[in-house]
Amino acid sequence: MTGDALTIRKVFSQIEEVRLAAGAHDDGPPLRKVAVCAVVTNPYAGQGYVQNLNALVEASQEIGTMIGAEAARLLGAPVASYGKGGLVGAAGEQEHVNAALTSVFGNAFRDAIGGGEAWITSVTKPGAPGVIIDVPLAYKDEIWVRSHYDALEVRIPDAPLPDELVIIAAVANRGRLNARVGGMSVDESKAKGEQ
Repeated sequence: MTGDALTIRKVFSQIEEVRLAAGAHDDGPPLRKVAVCAVVTNPYAGQGYVQNLNALVEASQEIGTMIGAEAARLLGAPVASYGKGGLVGAAGEQEHVNAALTSVFGNAFRDAIGGGEAWITSVTKPGAPGVIIDVPLAYKDEIWVRSHYDALEVRIPDAPLPDELVIIAAVANRGRLNARVGGMSVDESKAKGEQ
């Protein structure tokens, strides 16, 4: 770490746009999903068990703001769904990347994309460069809106290196195409929030 910041080696972004599902499309716009990943040096790599991970927690706020703002910019539409994820290289521990994704990161990410009422779905795992991670997505204002349960597959060819973390912010502009399995709708969620 340099001061209160994590040292960033690179930022990796991906955009996916789904126009058809099973040959059909509903009345909404194409489903656009964006992931922005910060590849950072893990300050605890190679140290074995470390009890206090507060330095990672605190430094994650700046990362959350940065990659959240970039994800919203690349989405090019209001954020409807969000999720977060992380990878830790072989010289670290899974708890290191979890420390980088606590509510400190989540609140900064949420603020950077224009807000959200629901908790942010999350996933982490250890992995070698090129490992695939599926970052879960859910509606940003109500976790029970089933139409927005989704995921975004992310793979960075050269990360994480053994001494790195990958911190991921993911957003989408809408729920799944042709969602039709019931549950609370976005409109019902908004009406519930107005009561």
